[in-house]
Amino acid sequence: MQVAIAQINPIVGDLPFNKAKILAAIEKAKSLKAEIVLFPELALTGYPPEDLLLLPGFIEEVQKTLFEIVDLTHGITAIIGTVRENPSYSEKGLFNTAAIIENGTLVGFQDKSLLPDYDVFSERRYFEPAAQTDLWSIRGKRIAITICEDLWQHADAVGYSRYLRDPVLELKSKAPELLLNLSASPFFQRRHLDRFEVLSKAAKTLGCPVILCNQIGGNDSLIFDGYSLAVDAKGRITTLATGFQEEILLVDTEKKGRSSPPTSNPIEELYSALVLGVRDYFSKLGFKKAALGLSGGIDSAVVACIAKEALGKENVLALALPSQFSSPLSFKDALGLVKNLGISLKSLSIEKPFECFLELLKPEFKDLPFDTTEENLQARIRGMILMAFSNKFGYLVLSTGNKSEMAMGYFTLYGDACGGLSVLADVTKRQVYLLADYINRKKEVIPKSIIKKPPTAELRPSQRDTDSLPEYSIVDTVLEEYVEEHSSPEEIAEKHGLDLSLVKELVRRIHLNEYKRRQSPPGLRVTKKAFTVGRRFPIVQHWNI
Repeated sequence: MQVAIAQINPIVGDLPFNKAKILAAIEKAKSLKAEIVLFPELALTGYPPEDLLLLPGFIEEVQKTLFEIVDLTHGITAIIGTVRENPSYSEKGLFNTAAIIENGTLVGFQDKSLLPDYDVFSERRYFEPAAQTDLWSIRGKRIAITICEDLWQHADAVGYSRYLRDPVLELKSKAPELLLNLSASPFFQRRHLDRFEVLSKAAKTLGCPVILCNQIGGNDSLIFDGYSLAVDAKGRITTLATGFQEEILLVDTEKKGRSSPPTSNPIEELYSALVLGVRDYFSKLGFKKAALGLSGGIDSAVVACIAKEALGKENVLALALPSQFSSPLSFKDALGLVKNLGISLKSLSIEKPFECFLELLKPEFKDLPFDTTEENLQARIRGMILMAFSNKFGYLVLSTGNKSEMAMGYFTLYGDACGGLSVLADVTKRQVYLLADYINRKKEVIPKSIIKKPPTAELRPSQRDTDSLPEYSIVDTVLEEYVEEHSSPEEIAEKHGLDLSLVKELVRRIHLNEYKRRQSPPGLRVTKKAFTVGRRFPIVQHWNI
């Protein structure tokens, strides 16, 4: 059987756009002589639609649009992710479902059984689980259809939940000849290797080929990487779609797979994910131009490179905003980077506005010593200038802080934290350096002096980040273990040979700065546990404080 995987990039809530994408993919699948065309989970609505699902008018329009598609599917079977109303309304009013459309007729729906309600997912908020997973007779084959999470329980790969059902085992006695899966599986590094293991386990249990179609694109903080794939009845990979781009790919279910599993280049994937996340955030919001503060440091340098790749050099403005504490070397480094990227640069000194604020506040501050108050004043002046350019010229401001700084609260609210999107919010300092090396893999784009210089905010004389923080290697180790793995301070200290009191202090700082992160811009999620989405801790609490 010939099955076309339609790895498309929908826009949440844009039903006419998504309809056009689906119909174009159907025509392409027909031209490839496909018998079935498989779409991602909730392809019609975009994923995740969140509380749009609570609007009756939205659901009505989804149903109307689906039937418009049905009328245009002659000559092929299309399996499309969408939502439908629950006629019994026993608990929730909707199903997350796959519409099975055969030769211009809506044959039926296969609803999703396992509804994730952890991390970035909130599907139990909207959907009723399926009562059962059926077999469908399509083109003379017994075909099972599942949706994303329905496969993961069987491979023991869920992590945060233990469902009472296993749809794969429920299908075993029914002996399907093919299993199709519609997915909207968000990216984090090496995630497509996990999907391969999940498919392989299901194929070996059922003794039939398995095909998964995954969404691509950025929707708010979430990034979907595609990498749709197929495995044969022995769980060997036969087909792997390209990551981070749309693709219509034909799968021959009779093809035998290769024994070697897919490979991964984590930093290349991270870079591609960030570029896609920025590109889609701008395009789907209707923005074209980005502005960012370019300090001469590594974080803003990497963000500038990502922005140029995502938006084009003509759409990126770098603003150098030096103070009396900024070194001439930093400006020289910024100039070198701008020249290498071909982006625009404007330089506006903040010395005079800073002096004005100091003069204004002097009667109140009297002889109190220079401290973080004056440091933050500089960051906030820079933030005001960036936002002024945004208001006047239509730039969307990119925040350049990284995950390590966000963890420690080493950023200024309404200053360097301002903006419309935080590009590196889920990227540790260690990963920022790896990204810089990746960007420079073919030629020097980021000047070596930027990469080699000690990190500094340059908000007071001879300042270094290590004046306020331990080495970033220590911060990142504690951050990854505590936030991503939920390891205890005692476990972290013992595993990595760190002082327990230091680990406890870093964990304390992570919790203390929840209020600052809550007020930061949306950030792109690229790890399995980001600060910006999927992690829910109270601001006011006394655990580890």
